[in-house]
Amino acid sequence: MLLFTPGPTPVLEAVRMAMAGPTLHHRTPEFEAIFKETRERLMRLFGMDECVMLASSGTGAMEACVTNLAVKKVLTINAGKFGERFTRIAEAFGLETVELKYGWDTPASVEDVTAALADDPQIDTLCIQVSESAGGLRHPVEEIAAAVKSVNPGIMVIADGITAVGVEPIDTANIDALIAGSQKALMLPPGLAMIGLSDAAVERIGEGSGYYFNLAAEIKKQRRNTTAYTAPTTLIVGLSKMLEMVEEIGYDELYRRTRARAMATRAALEAIGCGLFPKSPALSMSAVYDEEADAVRSVLKTEFGVNVAGGQDHLKGKLFRINQMGLIPVYESAWVVNAVEWAYDRLGRRTYDGLASRVFNEVYYANEKR
Repeated sequence: MLLFTPGPTPVLEAVRMAMAGPTLHHRTPEFEAIFKETRERLMRLFGMDECVMLASSGTGAMEACVTNLAVKKVLTINAGKFGERFTRIAEAFGLETVELKYGWDTPASVEDVTAALADDPQIDTLCIQVSESAGGLRHPVEEIAAAVKSVNPGIMVIADGITAVGVEPIDTANIDALIAGSQKALMLPPGLAMIGLSDAAVERIGEGSGYYFNLAAEIKKQRRNTTAYTAPTTLIVGLSKMLEMVEEIGYDELYRRTRARAMATRAALEAIGCGLFPKSPALSMSAVYDEEADAVRSVLKTEFGVNVAGGQDHLKGKLFRINQMGLIPVYESAWVVNAVEWAYDRLGRRTYDGLASRVFNEVYYANEKR
Protein backbone atom coordinates (compact mmCIF):
# COMPACT_ATOMS: atom_id res chain seq x y z
CA MET A 1 0.00 0.00 0.00
CA LEU A 2 1.37 3.41 -0.97
CA LEU A 3 0.76 5.89 1.83
CA PHE A 4 0.01 9.24 0.15
CA THR A 5 -1.82 11.01 2.95
CA PRO A 6 -0.43 14.46 3.88
CA GLY A 7 0.69 13.08 7.22
CA PRO A 8 1.64 10.66 8.43
CA THR A 9 4.00 10.07 5.57
CA PRO A 10 6.02 6.87 5.01
CA VAL A 11 9.17 6.30 7.07
CA LEU A 12 12.17 5.54 4.87
CA GLU A 13 14.01 2.27 5.41
CA ALA A 14 17.30 3.96 6.32
CA VAL A 15 15.49 5.96 8.99
CA ARG A 16 13.67 2.88 10.30
CA MET A 17 17.00 1.07 10.56
CA ALA A 18 18.56 3.98 12.47
CA MET A 19 15.65 3.98 14.93
CA ALA A 20 15.88 0.20 15.34
CA GLY A 21 19.20 0.41 17.18
CA PRO A 22 19.57 -0.12 20.91
CA THR A 23 17.53 2.26 23.05
CA LEU A 24 19.62 5.04 24.54
CA HIS A 25 19.06 6.67 27.91
CA HIS A 26 18.35 10.35 27.40
CA ARG A 27 20.72 11.51 30.17
CA THR A 28 23.94 10.05 28.74
CA PRO A 29 26.86 11.50 26.78
CA GLU A 30 26.02 9.15 23.89
CA PHE A 31 22.54 10.59 23.43
CA GLU A 32 23.68 14.16 24.11
CA ALA A 33 26.10 13.86 21.17
CA ILE A 34 23.25 12.76 18.90
CA PHE A 35 21.04 15.53 20.25
CA LYS A 36 23.73 18.15 19.58
CA GLU A 37 24.18 16.99 15.99
CA THR A 38 20.42 16.86 15.42
CA ARG A 39 19.92 20.32 16.87
CA GLU A 40 22.63 21.79 14.64
CA ARG A 41 21.02 20.22 11.56
CA LEU A 42 17.61 21.42 12.64
CA MET A 43 18.92 24.98 13.01
CA ARG A 44 20.14 24.80 9.42
CA LEU A 45 16.74 23.55 8.26
CA PHE A 46 14.89 26.40 9.99
CA GLY A 47 17.50 29.06 9.26
CA MET A 48 16.55 30.75 12.53
CA ASP A 49 18.32 31.95 15.68
CA GLU A 50 17.14 29.21 18.05
CA CYS A 51 15.17 25.97 17.99
CA VAL A 52 13.59 23.48 20.38
CA MET A 53 12.32 19.92 20.07
CA LEU A 54 9.27 18.74 22.01
CA ALA A 55 7.89 15.28 22.73
CA SER A 56 4.53 16.27 21.33
CA SER A 57 2.35 16.43 18.26
CA GLY A 58 2.34 19.65 16.27
CA THR A 59 -0.64 20.87 18.29
CA GLY A 60 1.52 20.85 21.42
CA ALA A 61 4.01 23.13 19.67
CA MET A 62 1.16 25.43 18.62
CA GLU A 63 0.05 25.62 22.26
CA ALA A 64 3.62 26.20 23.46
CA CYS A 65 4.07 29.10 21.05
CA VAL A 66 0.78 30.74 21.99
CA THR A 67 1.26 30.39 25.76
CA ASN A 68 4.89 31.55 25.72
CA LEU A 69 4.67 34.36 23.16
CA ALA A 70 1.19 35.88 23.32
CA VAL A 71 0.59 38.48 26.03
CA LYS A 72 -2.98 39.71 25.81
CA LYS A 73 -4.59 39.66 22.38
CA VAL A 74 -4.05 37.33 19.42
CA LEU A 75 -4.96 37.79 15.76
CA THR A 76 -5.67 34.40 14.16
CA ILE A 77 -6.13 33.47 10.51
CA ASN A 78 -8.82 30.81 10.15
CA ALA A 79 -9.04 29.23 6.72
CA GLY A 80 -9.35 25.64 7.91
CA LYS A 81 -9.17 23.25 10.85
CA PHE A 82 -5.70 24.31 11.92
CA GLY A 83 -6.28 28.04 11.80
CA GLU A 84 -9.39 27.38 13.85
CA ARG A 85 -7.20 25.43 16.28
CA PHE A 86 -5.02 28.48 16.94
CA THR A 87 -8.15 30.43 17.90
CA ARG A 88 -9.31 27.70 20.27
CA ILE A 89 -5.88 27.41 21.90
CA ALA A 90 -5.74 31.14 22.55
CA GLU A 91 -9.26 31.15 23.97
CA ALA A 92 -8.52 28.13 26.16
CA PHE A 93 -5.81 30.15 27.93
CA GLY A 94 -7.97 33.22 28.40
CA LEU A 95 -6.39 35.33 25.68
CA GLU A 96 -8.51 37.78 23.75
CA THR A 97 -8.78 36.89 20.07
CA VAL A 98 -9.51 38.63 16.80
CA GLU A 99 -10.20 36.11 14.05
CA LEU A 100 -10.02 36.69 10.31
CA LYS A 101 -12.11 33.93 8.78
CA TYR A 102 -11.85 32.78 5.17
CA GLY A 103 -13.21 30.01 3.01
CA TRP A 104 -11.02 26.92 3.13
CA ASP A 105 -9.94 27.61 -0.45
CA THR A 106 -9.05 31.28 0.11
CA PRO A 107 -5.70 32.69 1.30
CA ALA A 108 -5.48 35.53 3.81
CA SER A 109 -4.69 38.98 2.44
CA VAL A 110 -2.12 41.49 3.62
CA GLU A 111 -4.79 44.21 3.49
CA ASP A 112 -7.11 42.34 5.86
CA VAL A 113 -4.33 41.76 8.36
CA THR A 114 -3.06 45.35 8.37
CA ALA A 115 -6.64 46.61 8.67
CA ALA A 116 -7.21 44.38 11.70
CA LEU A 117 -4.03 45.69 13.31
CA ALA A 118 -5.06 49.28 12.64
CA ASP A 119 -8.45 48.62 14.22
CA ASP A 120 -6.95 47.07 17.35
CA PRO A 121 -3.51 48.28 18.51
CA GLN A 122 -3.67 45.85 21.48
CA ILE A 123 -2.95 42.85 19.23
CA ASP A 124 0.48 41.53 20.19
CA THR A 125 0.61 38.20 18.34
CA LEU A 126 -0.35 36.85 14.90
CA CYS A 127 -1.02 33.14 14.39
CA ILE A 128 -1.14 31.81 10.84
CA GLN A 129 -0.51 28.65 8.83
CA VAL A 130 2.08 28.58 6.06
CA SER A 131 0.24 25.66 4.49
CA GLU A 132 -3.31 25.07 5.76
CA SER A 133 -3.58 21.36 5.13
CA ALA A 134 -7.36 21.13 5.64
CA GLY A 135 -7.76 22.42 2.09
CA GLY A 136 -4.23 22.30 0.70
CA LEU A 137 -3.95 26.09 0.84
CA ARG A 138 -0.81 28.27 0.87
CA HIS A 139 -1.09 31.60 2.69
CA PRO A 140 1.25 34.47 1.64
CA VAL A 141 2.93 34.24 5.04
CA GLU A 142 6.13 36.04 4.17
CA GLU A 143 4.29 39.09 2.80
CA ILE A 144 1.88 39.15 5.74
CA ALA A 145 4.68 38.82 8.30
CA ALA A 146 6.61 41.68 6.69
CA ALA A 147 3.49 43.86 6.76
CA VAL A 148 2.88 43.02 10.43
CA LYS A 149 6.43 43.99 11.39
CA SER A 150 6.14 47.25 9.43
CA VAL A 151 3.08 48.14 11.53
CA ASN A 152 4.62 47.06 14.85
CA PRO A 153 7.95 45.19 15.10
CA GLY A 154 6.96 44.01 18.59
CA ILE A 155 4.10 41.84 17.33
CA MET A 156 5.10 38.17 17.47
CA VAL A 157 4.47 36.21 14.26
CA ILE A 158 3.78 32.51 14.90
CA ALA A 159 3.69 30.43 11.71
CA ASP A 160 2.48 26.84 11.63
CA GLY A 161 4.81 25.31 9.07
CA ILE A 162 3.90 21.72 9.86
CA THR A 163 3.09 20.97 6.20
CA ALA A 164 5.57 23.47 4.79
CA VAL A 165 8.94 23.01 6.56
CA GLY A 166 11.03 20.71 4.39
CA VAL A 167 8.72 21.30 1.43
CA GLU A 168 9.86 24.70 0.19
CA PRO A 169 12.17 27.51 1.28
CA ILE A 170 10.43 29.76 3.81
CA ASP A 171 11.67 33.31 4.35
CA THR A 172 11.82 33.59 8.14
CA ALA A 173 13.13 37.18 8.26
CA ASN A 174 9.86 38.38 9.84
CA ILE A 175 8.74 35.13 11.52
CA ASP A 176 9.31 34.67 15.25
CA ALA A 177 8.20 31.05 15.66
CA LEU A 178 8.06 28.44 12.89
CA ILE A 179 6.53 25.09 13.81
CA ALA A 180 7.29 21.70 12.23
CA GLY A 181 6.08 18.16 12.88
CA SER A 182 7.87 14.85 12.54
CA GLN A 183 5.22 13.02 10.48
CA LYS A 184 5.16 15.37 7.47
CA ALA A 185 8.04 16.28 5.13
CA LEU A 186 10.55 14.91 7.66
CA MET A 187 9.02 11.43 7.18
CA LEU A 188 9.12 10.18 10.78
CA PRO A 189 6.46 8.61 12.97
CA PRO A 190 4.23 11.11 14.81
CA GLY A 191 5.27 12.39 18.23
CA LEU A 192 8.04 14.95 17.76
CA ALA A 193 7.41 18.67 17.27
CA MET A 194 10.03 21.29 16.46
CA ILE A 195 10.00 25.09 16.71
CA GLY A 196 12.40 27.56 15.12
CA LEU A 197 12.62 30.81 17.09
CA SER A 198 13.89 34.33 16.45
CA ASP A 199 16.04 36.21 18.95
CA ALA A 200 13.05 38.48 19.55
CA ALA A 201 10.93 35.46 20.40
CA VAL A 202 13.52 34.16 22.86
CA GLU A 203 13.53 37.58 24.51
CA ARG A 204 9.72 37.65 24.67
CA ILE A 205 9.65 34.16 26.19
CA GLY A 206 11.75 35.36 29.12
CA GLU A 207 11.15 32.93 31.97
CA GLY A 208 8.50 31.15 29.96
CA SER A 209 4.96 30.15 30.77
CA GLY A 210 3.35 26.93 31.89
CA TYR A 211 5.09 23.78 33.01
CA TYR A 212 5.60 21.04 30.41
CA PHE A 213 5.44 23.47 27.49
CA ASN A 214 7.61 26.13 29.15
CA LEU A 215 9.89 27.08 26.27
CA ALA A 216 12.37 28.92 28.51
CA ALA A 217 13.05 25.67 30.38
CA GLU A 218 13.53 23.80 27.11
CA ILE A 219 15.80 26.44 25.57
CA LYS A 220 18.00 26.39 28.67
CA LYS A 221 18.32 22.61 28.64
CA GLN A 222 18.56 22.13 24.88
CA ARG A 223 21.41 24.59 24.59
CA ARG A 224 23.20 22.06 26.81
CA ASN A 225 22.17 19.20 24.48
CA THR A 226 19.52 17.70 26.70
CA THR A 227 15.82 18.26 27.39
CA ALA A 228 13.81 19.48 30.34
CA TYR A 229 11.83 16.23 30.47
CA THR A 230 12.15 12.78 28.91
CA ALA A 231 13.27 13.10 25.31
CA PRO A 232 11.69 11.03 22.51
CA THR A 233 15.07 9.43 21.94
CA THR A 234 14.13 7.12 19.07
CA LEU A 235 12.45 9.90 17.12
CA ILE A 236 15.42 12.21 17.61
CA VAL A 237 17.76 9.49 16.33
CA GLY A 238 15.46 9.15 13.31
CA LEU A 239 15.37 12.91 12.78
CA SER A 240 19.15 13.07 12.83
CA LYS A 241 19.32 10.38 10.13
CA MET A 242 16.62 12.03 8.02
CA LEU A 243 18.30 15.43 8.17
CA GLU A 244 21.63 13.80 7.33
CA MET A 245 20.07 12.31 4.19
CA VAL A 246 18.47 15.62 3.25
CA GLU A 247 21.75 17.49 3.69
CA GLU A 248 23.50 14.96 1.46
CA ILE A 249 20.96 15.78 -1.25
CA GLY A 250 20.98 19.49 -0.45
CA TYR A 251 18.01 21.65 0.50
CA ASP A 252 17.85 23.36 -2.87
CA GLU A 253 17.65 19.98 -4.59
CA LEU A 254 15.02 18.71 -2.13
CA TYR A 255 12.85 21.77 -2.78
CA ARG A 256 13.36 21.50 -6.54
CA ARG A 257 12.29 17.85 -6.58
CA THR A 258 9.25 18.55 -4.42
CA ARG A 259 8.16 21.42 -6.63
CA ALA A 260 8.63 19.34 -9.79
CA ARG A 261 6.46 16.52 -8.39
CA ALA A 262 3.85 19.01 -7.22
CA MET A 263 3.64 20.77 -10.59
CA ALA A 264 3.46 17.46 -12.44
CA THR A 265 0.79 16.07 -10.12
CA ARG A 266 -1.38 19.17 -10.45
CA ALA A 267 -1.08 19.23 -14.23
CA ALA A 268 -1.90 15.52 -14.53
CA LEU A 269 -4.96 15.81 -12.28
CA GLU A 270 -6.28 18.85 -14.12
CA ALA A 271 -5.73 17.11 -17.46
CA ILE A 272 -8.15 14.32 -16.50
CA GLY A 273 -10.78 16.74 -15.22
CA CYS A 274 -9.99 17.02 -11.51
CA GLY A 275 -10.91 20.33 -9.92
CA LEU A 276 -8.12 21.57 -7.67
CA PHE A 277 -9.69 23.08 -4.57
CA PRO A 278 -7.66 26.03 -3.22
CA LYS A 279 -7.17 29.31 -5.04
CA SER A 280 -3.54 29.31 -3.89
CA PRO A 281 -2.35 25.67 -3.75
CA ALA A 282 0.41 24.61 -1.38
CA LEU A 283 3.28 22.53 -2.71
CA SER A 284 2.77 20.03 0.11
CA MET A 285 -0.33 18.39 -1.37
CA SER A 286 -2.90 18.43 -4.15
CA ALA A 287 -6.43 18.85 -2.83
CA VAL A 288 -9.16 17.86 -5.30
CA TYR A 289 -12.80 18.86 -4.91
CA ASP A 290 -14.97 15.92 -5.97
CA GLU A 291 -18.55 15.08 -4.99
CA GLU A 292 -17.57 11.41 -5.23
CA ALA A 293 -14.36 11.80 -3.23
CA ASP A 294 -15.10 8.86 -0.92
CA ALA A 295 -15.79 6.57 -3.86
CA VAL A 296 -12.56 7.67 -5.55
CA ARG A 297 -10.58 7.06 -2.36
CA SER A 298 -12.15 3.61 -1.95
CA VAL A 299 -11.22 2.54 -5.48
CA LEU A 300 -7.70 3.92 -5.07
CA LYS A 301 -7.18 1.93 -1.88
CA THR A 302 -8.87 -1.37 -2.74
CA GLU A 303 -7.92 -1.71 -6.40
CA PHE A 304 -4.70 0.24 -6.82
CA GLY A 305 -3.01 0.17 -3.41
CA VAL A 306 -3.02 3.94 -2.89
CA ASN A 307 -4.13 5.53 0.39
CA VAL A 308 -4.99 9.25 0.17
CA ALA A 309 -6.72 11.52 2.69
CA GLY A 310 -10.26 12.84 2.58
CA GLY A 311 -11.85 16.11 3.63
CA GLN A 312 -13.04 17.30 7.04
CA ASP A 313 -16.13 19.06 8.37
CA HIS A 314 -18.16 20.58 5.50
CA LEU A 315 -15.72 19.03 2.98
CA LYS A 316 -16.08 15.49 4.33
CA GLY A 317 -16.81 13.25 1.34
CA LYS A 318 -16.07 16.09 -1.09
CA LEU A 319 -12.29 16.32 -1.06
CA PHE A 320 -9.35 14.00 -1.55
CA ARG A 321 -5.81 15.11 -0.77
CA ILE A 322 -2.62 13.65 -2.24
CA ASN A 323 0.69 14.13 -0.43
CA GLN A 324 3.72 15.65 -2.13
CA MET A 325 5.98 16.08 0.94
CA GLY A 326 9.23 14.29 1.59
CA LEU A 327 11.69 12.15 -0.34
CA ILE A 328 9.05 10.49 -2.52
CA PRO A 329 10.26 8.40 -5.49
CA VAL A 330 8.93 10.08 -8.62
CA TYR A 331 7.60 6.78 -9.99
CA GLU A 332 5.29 6.50 -6.98
CA SER A 333 3.77 9.92 -7.67
CA ALA A 334 3.36 8.94 -11.32
CA TRP A 335 1.52 5.79 -10.27
CA VAL A 336 -0.82 7.75 -8.00
CA VAL A 337 -2.09 10.06 -10.77
CA ASN A 338 -2.36 7.05 -13.06
CA ALA A 339 -4.44 5.31 -10.39
CA VAL A 340 -6.74 8.34 -10.08
CA GLU A 341 -7.39 8.15 -13.81
CA TRP A 342 -8.17 4.44 -13.49
CA ALA A 343 -10.50 5.20 -10.57
CA TYR A 344 -12.39 7.69 -12.74
CA ASP A 345 -12.71 4.99 -15.38
CA ARG A 346 -14.06 2.49 -12.83
CA LEU A 347 -16.63 5.07 -11.71
CA GLY A 348 -17.72 5.79 -15.28
CA ARG A 349 -16.33 9.32 -15.24
CA ARG A 350 -13.94 9.09 -18.20
CA THR A 351 -12.39 6.34 -20.30
CA TYR A 352 -8.84 5.55 -19.29
CA ASP A 353 -6.33 6.51 -21.98
CA GLY A 354 -3.13 7.09 -19.99
CA LEU A 355 -3.38 10.89 -20.18
CA ALA A 356 -2.47 11.43 -16.52
CA SER A 357 0.79 9.52 -16.84
CA ARG A 358 1.75 11.30 -20.05
CA VAL A 359 1.10 14.76 -18.66
CA PHE A 360 2.84 13.93 -15.37
CA ASN A 361 5.99 12.80 -17.19
CA GLU A 362 5.99 15.75 -19.58
CA VAL A 363 5.62 18.34 -16.82
CA TYR A 364 7.94 16.62 -14.36
CA TYR A 365 10.80 16.28 -16.81
CA ALA A 366 10.27 19.81 -18.12
CA ASN A 367 10.80 20.98 -14.51
CA GLU A 368 13.67 18.49 -14.11
CA LYS A 369 15.64 20.39 -16.74
CA ARG A 370 15.32 23.73 -14.94
